[in-house]
Amino acid sequence: MKLKKADILKALEKISAPGDGQNIVESGAITNIQVFGDEVEVDVTIKNPSLQAKKKTEVEILKCIHREVYEKAKIKVNLKVDAPAKPQVNQIKGSPIPGIQNIIAVASGKGGVGKSTVTANIAVTLAKMGFKVGLLDTDIYGPSMPIMFDVAMEKPLSINVDGKAKMKPIENYGVKLLSIGFFTQPNQAVIWRGPMAAKALNQMIFDAHWGELDFLLLDLPPGTGDIHLSIMQSLPVTGAVVVSTPQEIALADARKGVAMFQQESINVPVLGIVENMAYFTPEELPNNKYHIFGENGAKNLAEDLDVPFLGEIPLVQSIREAGDVGRPAALQTATPSEEAFEELTKNVVSELVKRNTDLPPTEAIKITTMAGCVAVKKK
Repeated sequence: MKLKKADILKALEKISAPGDGQNIVESGAITNIQVFGDEVEVDVTIKNPSLQAKKKTEVEILKCIHREVYEKAKIKVNLKVDAPAKPQVNQIKGSPIPGIQNIIAVASGKGGVGKSTVTANIAVTLAKMGFKVGLLDTDIYGPSMPIMFDVAMEKPLSINVDGKAKMKPIENYGVKLLSIGFFTQPNQAVIWRGPMAAKALNQMIFDAHWGELDFLLLDLPPGTGDIHLSIMQSLPVTGAVVVSTPQEIALADARKGVAMFQQESINVPVLGIVENMAYFTPEELPNNKYHIFGENGAKNLAEDLDVPFLGEIPLVQSIREAGDVGRPAALQTATPSEEAFEELTKNVVSELVKRNTDLPPTEAIKITTMAGCVAVKKK
C-alpha cells in the first residue's frame, strides 16, 4: 500500500505537544516526513530530554499512524532533543557577608601537615601588616585555634546588632576568632553527624558580628568532606591555599585537595601551595638544611598542577612551642620563622591581587592594591 504524506500529517495532528496547547504538527515538532510505499520515516524534535518523554513520543507516533493511516505501515521515528540551554553549573551560591572583602580557605588533603599552624601565622602576619583580619576555625571535631591564640578559656559574648543577637568573636593579636572550641569543654568530644556540624558552622558564620574585615581566613579540617562543601555552599570563597609537607604520602592527598577546589561545581581559584616542614636547620648549625620529609615535593607538585608555589616553612622547634603556648611564631621578631611567614603571607596577598584582577569577583569588594604589605619588604 502506498501511503500519503498528507494523511500522515493529519493523523499526527491528534497528538498533543505537552505544555504547548498545540498538536505536534502545529508546534513544529514534526520537522520532516518521508514516505516510500508502505514505509514512513518521521523526524521529530522535542524539548523534554527525559527518557520517558522520548519513549512516549515515539510510541504515540507509531500507534497514531497504525491506527489512523495503515496498521501495517513500517515506521521509523528519528527523535531529536532540543532542550533549552542548561543553566550554568551549580557553582558557589554563597552570599557575601557585608563588610568582609576576601575569604581565604586554608586546606590540606591530609591531617598533621601543620595547616592550622600555617593559618594562624598567616592571620597574625596580615594583622601586623595593617589588615583587618578574622579567622574561623571550621574544624568542628578537632578545633585548635583557641589554644594557638591563648584564648582557650574565653567565651564569645552576645551583642545586639540592629535588633538581632550576634556573637562577638574573641580577639587576640589583632585577629578576630571564632571556633567551636569556645562552646565545648576541653575534654568534651564533638560527636555530631554532618548536618549538625554544618548547622553549627553556619551559626558561627552568619550569627557572628565580624565587622569590617579585609580578610576572613577559614581553617578547614583535613580531607574533602561535608564541612568543605557546607563552607563553599555558604560563602563565596575568594581563593584557597593548600598546605602540604614534602613527603609523597602528604602530596598525594594535597593533590586531591587542589582537585576539590578545581571541580567544575566548586570552581574556587587555588592561590597556591605551601610546603610546611620543608627542612630542619639546627640552631647550632644555621647554614645546614636537613630535608627530613623530602625535598621540594610541594614545589614540584605546584609545577605539575600549574598553580603558584607560595613558599616553604622550615621545621623549627620554636614554631611548635609557639603554637602550644598560644603565641604564633610569626610574632617572634627578627627570627627565621617570622621571615618565612612574612614571605609566605606576602605571596598569598600578591596572588590574591592577581586573582581579583584576572577573575570575576566572588565578593562585593575586591583588594586592588598591595597597601599594608610594606611590613614584609626587606632591604
